[in-house]
Amino acid sequence: MTTPDWRTALLRPDSVALVGVSDDPAKTSGRPLRFLRAAGFAGRVHLVNPGRDTVQGEPAAKSLSDLPEVPDHVFILTDADRALDALEDCVTLGVPVATILASGFSEAGAAGVAHQRRLDAIVAKGDTRVLGPSSIGIANLHAGLTLTANAAFAEPDLPVGGVFVGSHSGSLIGALLSRGARTGLGFAGLASVGGESDLAMGEICSATLDDPDVTGYLLFLETMRHADDLRDFALAAARRGKPVAAYKLGRSEAAAELAVSHTGALAGADEMADMFLDACGIARVDTFEGLLEIAPLLTRVTPRGDARPRRVGVVTTTGGGAAMAVDQVSLRGVDVVPPSRATRARLAEAGVDGGAGRIVDLTLAGTRYDVMSTALDVLRSAREFDCVLVTVGSSARFNPELAVQPAVDAIDTPGHPFAVFLVPDAPDAARRLAAAGIPAFQSPETCADALAAALHRRAPRSPAAPAPPEGGKLRALDEAEGYALLAGAGLPVAPYVALDAGAPVPSLPFDYPVVAKVLDAGIAHKSDAGGVVVGLPDAPSLSAAMQRIGTNVRSALPGLGADRILVQQMCRGLGEVLVGLRRDPDVGPAVVLAAGGIDAELYRDVVIRPAPVGPEEAREMIAALTAARRLDGWRGRPRGDLDALASAIAAMSRLALSTAPVVEEAEINPLLVRAEGEGVVALDAVVRLRDPDQPDTAARELNRQTGDTT
Repeated sequence: MTTPDWRTALLRPDSVALVGVSDDPAKTSGRPLRFLRAAGFAGRVHLVNPGRDTVQGEPAAKSLSDLPEVPDHVFILTDADRALDALEDCVTLGVPVATILASGFSEAGAAGVAHQRRLDAIVAKGDTRVLGPSSIGIANLHAGLTLTANAAFAEPDLPVGGVFVGSHSGSLIGALLSRGARTGLGFAGLASVGGESDLAMGEICSATLDDPDVTGYLLFLETMRHADDLRDFALAAARRGKPVAAYKLGRSEAAAELAVSHTGALAGADEMADMFLDACGIARVDTFEGLLEIAPLLTRVTPRGDARPRRVGVVTTTGGGAAMAVDQVSLRGVDVVPPSRATRARLAEAGVDGGAGRIVDLTLAGTRYDVMSTALDVLRSAREFDCVLVTVGSSARFNPELAVQPAVDAIDTPGHPFAVFLVPDAPDAARRLAAAGIPAFQSPETCADALAAALHRRAPRSPAAPAPPEGGKLRALDEAEGYALLAGAGLPVAPYVALDAGAPVPSLPFDYPVVAKVLDAGIAHKSDAGGVVVGLPDAPSLSAAMQRIGTNVRSALPGLGADRILVQQMCRGLGEVLVGLRRDPDVGPAVVLAAGGIDAELYRDVVIRPAPVGPEEAREMIAALTAARRLDGWRGRPRGDLDALASAIAAMSRLALSTAPVVEEAEINPLLVRAEGEGVVALDAVVRLRDPDQPDTAARELNRQTGDTT
């Protein structure tokens, strides 16, 4: 008998074994057998329980080696210690895939770490792939495979469809399944990924890419581990026209603990995840209900190929209901635009009065089938819209044949994609729409969430920069060293010199006025320590400022001096921005453009893109930054040199490709933008490098201004 590939064994095995299966079908370890039998799994099911000859009325073997064949897929239902013993047997026998239910591994203290090390060692000895640990199982509903302990699979008549679900959380599988049944969402398969010790989310989903039963994907993410696998999967799914949506935990204020720059705070873990998902063409929703309800919409909305905002037209039978949806959609950065004159004329010619406002308000007249049908046809062909939202009031509950049925009948006709927002609780209308595959929503927040995620979804862009060597010691550069590195990458730097604090002020190679700054690699935020004095007109004032800086720094940061001073020529321009680079351990390097100055984190006007970034994408970043509008001729102001700014962004991005040195974090804040044709110039720099040849034993001492030298 031929051993199947692990991908086949994972979701379409001919034989499975349940190790540690309980005789009690109500127990967690007893459910998988009950679910497999109820689902009609056609393959061979082997039971292993060393303490019993029969389990739930079926014969049981003492061990895997006692079975008449090597199973394709083994579900291990024991505690961690016995699970690892069973995994040893799987590797010895050549089992393609084993799923481990048990927890108590890397997340569980010293004992868990020991378990994890043993698991890793076992996997390294053979070809057995492992799902888990802490995986509640996997299901392929088209094949009758319910190899899971999730209690939600006790539900009769599970909805079968085209959506494949991958989830870090096993319990959320049940929530998706039960709520999906309520909304009419059908599933092809569901996988509880668990701890991803071996098989990762991206690999599991990739195993289903060529399955004709799978039409799209929903992901519930808790971490961004194994981001490369996830990226590869997303790009391959896009090539096959199979959309991916994700709900990720972690929209919090947490940022990288070791960040010493504004960039590190602006590009925190969640912002980096957002950037990564966007670059992969994955639609990220903000709500769990949005994840459930976005699938039909994604199949009909084509990803953006450019940065142009998407525009929505709204037709409604209830002005108040539509206003709720419009408010929520607008808050999420989607343009709700009024019909053009040409579109209003076409509506009038067809005998439809839609009013004169932003939305086409049919009022009670819209509860007639012919009126709603005509209005929908006109709006779906209007050039000013990318999508149409149909909002239906009370008639949706009591007479869905009037204003809801026109949407059902229009789903396969040419025109823009559309969605329906049902203002009242209208279960019959919701069932009609779900059966027809029409995107339908029953709350304004979920409607807006799904619409924004679908309309903002972009076509995947090129893969991220190659990963640099892992590990190594972090080393902060002082500002002069940072300038040298940035200048070497093609970034213009304001003229400067480094002086000894106690020496007389020499003749400077540039004109006054100047700024004096403490020069110490351990002091990232110099202003906070009183280490910056600006507007110095001559040598005596510079000498006094150098002494004052020393006093300030010693007071603010006891134990530190101010032995060296960086003196820099003051420059003038039209505005300031922040340009930075941050390398995330999971998703790789990113380029950051933000409003500049000391208030960068306060306003959080920021655009983040995965590196490398070329000049064209750099211009898109500039166009997306609110603060940059002031540099683009805002209200008659002079135009800034945006071409030079784009070149600077691209130059910063090139540092992401460097492997000697590896740039962990870099920032220019501010980067002064001068008038058009006059370029840009760096006025401050923070740079950290990673030396892969040195152990990382002193990373935290870099941020000495916090006093944390542990």
